Amino acid sequence: MTTIATRTLLTVAEAAELMRVPVNTLYAFRHQGKGPLSAKVGRRVVYREADVLAWLDAQFAAEEAARARRDGEVSR
Repeated sequence: MTTIATRTLLTVAEAAELMRVPVNTLYAFRHQGKGPLSAKVGRRVVYREADVLAWLDAQFAAEEAARARRDGEVSR
């Protein structure tokens, strides 16, 4: 298991910048139980960079699957 010390922790602002979304979007995702995994450390919300990137990859995979389904329905 990798320890936290070897992982990059991102602030909400850093995660939002990486994802190219407003900070308030991440707060809304967290409130709704959506978005990448986050944790509270003291009074701060942090994200592991790997979790943000994995969540983004999952969003692209879901979009590709939806597009493939739509394209399959059109060609029938």
